[in-house]
Amino acid sequence: MSAFETVIGLEIHAELATRSKIYCSCSTAFGAEVNTHTCPICTGMPGVLPVLNKKVVEYAVMAGLAMNCEITEYGKQDRKNYFYPDLPKAYQTSQYDLPICKNGYLEIEADGKVKRIGITRIHIEEDAGKLIHDPYRGQSLIDYNRCGVPLIEIVTEPDMRSPAEAKAFLEKVKSILEYTGVSDCKMQEGSLRCDVNLSVRPMGQKEFGTRTEMKNINSFSAAVRAMENERERQIDLIESGGEVVQATRKWDDVKGESSQMRSKEEAHDYRYFPEPDLVPIVVDKEWVERIRRALPELPDARKARYMSVFGLSAYDAGILTASRKTADYFEQAVQEGASPKAAANRIMVDISALLTEKGLEEIPFAPVYLAKTLALVEAGTVSSTAAKKIIEALFEEVKEPAEIAKEKGLLQVSDESALVPIIQRIIDENPKAVAELQAGKEKAMGFFVGQAMRASKGSANPAVIHKLVREMLKK
Repeated sequence: MSAFETVIGLEIHAELATRSKIYCSCSTAFGAEVNTHTCPICTGMPGVLPVLNKKVVEYAVMAGLAMNCEITEYGKQDRKNYFYPDLPKAYQTSQYDLPICKNGYLEIEADGKVKRIGITRIHIEEDAGKLIHDPYRGQSLIDYNRCGVPLIEIVTEPDMRSPAEAKAFLEKVKSILEYTGVSDCKMQEGSLRCDVNLSVRPMGQKEFGTRTEMKNINSFSAAVRAMENERERQIDLIESGGEVVQATRKWDDVKGESSQMRSKEEAHDYRYFPEPDLVPIVVDKEWVERIRRALPELPDARKARYMSVFGLSAYDAGILTASRKTADYFEQAVQEGASPKAAANRIMVDISALLTEKGLEEIPFAPVYLAKTLALVEAGTVSSTAAKKIIEALFEEVKEPAEIAKEKGLLQVSDESALVPIIQRIIDENPKAVAELQAGKEKAMGFFVGQAMRASKGSANPAVIHKLVREMLKK
């Protein structure tokens, strides 16, 4: 398998965060009763006249600028003729030869290397409806609520050479779309999904192999599994004397296998022609510059700032800035007085684990409560272990960390007069450990701390224990 090189290109579809659809005023809100967010325009009734939502163009330009694209000043929209069972007008309004954005790139880091991935184009189009299959009746029903929800499609160059690189690119795109507010990127709701184009070729060969496309994968982990499976399938096929057929395939993540849906179409199969019911799209330079000035600080710039201003490592800064929500939370905690390193560690370890465990997307308590918890640790009022318990409690009920510590008996004992008898007893009962520590074996200190913590039921301040042990042994 090492004798083959993998070639991957992606087509990423992101639903835009507009309140209304691309050509009508129907709501884009997710989860409504079926077929309630519809009208004659988005259901494609004869004689209707669509009008392009200006916010769609603005969001597309914003995404393009954030991904280093050129912006097309004079563009248009096209009809893509193809039978969509969930698009009642039987064609999709998209863009063909004049996309809004083109010739962009993003830099990713994968396998310890930084690599530039080319972006061929970003264009706008309408989403299709949703088929609901009823296995008991043997019927398929259609919900048209999603018809006409605005999309951008981000098409890459075939520059990725491994599933790890493709995953890094997907994560980078998701991060940028969230930072700019262009899309909410809720993959579980279908607002971000991707098609994977993949081929293999013998190492050293310049010509691309025959590619296949896997459609509508809506999780990064599923995309990686699909790519790994398809790579192995194509290599096995070639090595056994077969040929890869250019086709569209469907990935079943539960079964861990793909199946062929149809032979792959080319552009001419869609019979594109200019959309006669929509005027050209004119994006003047002044509008582009207004959008450029409105761009927020993007993930790469924020990562660099966290490293220089807060002294975080490249790894920590990268984890924190991957999500705008996480980065905002971290900065607010620091503004409330938290140590940057301590706040970063708690967010990346304790809080991240609890979010996953409880299936939550947002931290249920304000950053000030994290700052107050860390202040208790810094003051020696509670231990680092107790701070973890306070954070766990904050996930259940939001209240003052000091109050939680008191209620749960987490307050740390720093009173030397209360700890001296405990430590004296441990010294008297463990002459071997005393001798080892006096001989310079520092590991023995861990024994004393552990014994004192056990005797105090975890309430003793480890720093005070260290201090008292050394002082009492000198005497």
